[in-house]
Amino acid sequence: MNDKKLRIEPAILFILLGSAGLALFYIWPFLLSLWYAFMDKPANGSFVGLKNFIDLFHNKPYLQGLRNTVIFIGISVPLGMSLSLIVAMLIHRVKNHKELFALIFLIPLVIPSGSMVFFWKALFLNEGSINGILNSVGLHEVNWLESSAALYVIILIFLWKNLGYNMVLFMAGLHNIPKEYYEAAAVDGSNAFQTFFQITLPSLIPMTVLVVIMSVINSFKVFKEIYLITGSYPHKSIYMLQHFMNNMFYSLNYQKLTTATSIMVLIITLLVLFLFRFERRAGQ
Repeated sequence: MNDKKLRIEPAILFILLGSAGLALFYIWPFLLSLWYAFMDKPANGSFVGLKNFIDLFHNKPYLQGLRNTVIFIGISVPLGMSLSLIVAMLIHRVKNHKELFALIFLIPLVIPSGSMVFFWKALFLNEGSINGILNSVGLHEVNWLESSAALYVIILIFLWKNLGYNMVLFMAGLHNIPKEYYEAAAVDGSNAFQTFFQITLPSLIPMTVLVVIMSVINSFKVFKEIYLITGSYPHKSIYMLQHFMNNMFYSLNYQKLTTATSIMVLIITLLVLFLFRFERRAGQ
């Protein structure tokens, strides 16, 4: 009995320490910022209800950032998941050197963003390598970073950086599918198309939900690359919510900053709850 208590108490201690850190560095600052969202100014302010939220939805830069963020996530997340699943399935079928192929796709995760900025600029600036290739074959140059094409550049950067991460998650999910399922499907005469949609895809639903959540979170992190490449005010096609919030921070407009943060947290929370509910229903 005493041994059991000794095993339990360190676990409780670690949980308490982790919970304290979470409350101190995440929950409390968020609640404080949420309070600012309902005030007219951070110091000696007055309660204004939903005025800051209403004003925010009439703010053109915010709406532009919201629209671009939704478009970016709507394109990059499904595309990234599809490519990651395809690569994971191909590597899963390889008999030899699986670790080597997986490592190749994981290399972008360990390369600092600041180092890769020089590479992307060398490729996509007006005098960069891509335009040099286009000129060599007689095609017109493309203003990659200062036109609507900038969105596709950012999507490419997102896919390059996150494909390996999602691939590893899908590989773990594929590894956990019992081989007996596929053997039974082969006996029943199922083709590859039927096997994928009747066995592989349903078995990957829990992992797919996790990949969706992580992909959405990582899609917000691409702001580092956009900021380092194009600065605080990029082309309007890649002006994201993070640009708006970053600019509000530098201008000390805490009301718009905290209001935008609160809305973003609410949207992500609802999305995660929806995905967990979908997972539970699909698993029944």
